[in-house]
Amino acid sequence: MNTRRQVVDYALQRRALLAEVRTGRVSATEACDAHPYLQRAAKYHGVVSDTSCPVCRKDRLTHVHYVYGDELRHMSGQAKSPRELPQLETVHGEFSVYVVEVCPTCGWNHLTVSFVLGHGSPREASPRRRRQAAQE
Repeated sequence: MNTRRQVVDYALQRRALLAEVRTGRVSATEACDAHPYLQRAAKYHGVVSDTSCPVCRKDRLTHVHYVYGDELRHMSGQAKSPRELPQLETVHGEFSVYVVEVCPTCGWNHLTVSFVLGHGSPREASPRRRRQAAQE
């Protein structure tokens, strides 16, 4: 089940930033500023791509998938492997996925694509939450 919708591709922004790096308007150190948490997420949850880093050209980029959504509760904001997304999609009605590319060598990072996943219907409240809502 892959119900990708509301897909936003950030390729134009990426291309514009890389052009500014090549012309010297933006330094490579400014563009390669991956947070240590992002680099750690890339190491443990990322998927290595076939694309080499556009800045240092020394290593292949790693894609990290972050999930956000009210229905995810404590999982919102976590990095997930692409293998985990179909299972989340069957359980939750709607959540957003943001894919960030990261270079483990120089720290280049950029949001590449975002999309919404989920089966489409809102998750029903648990019996405990229904009782709490009724008491209020």
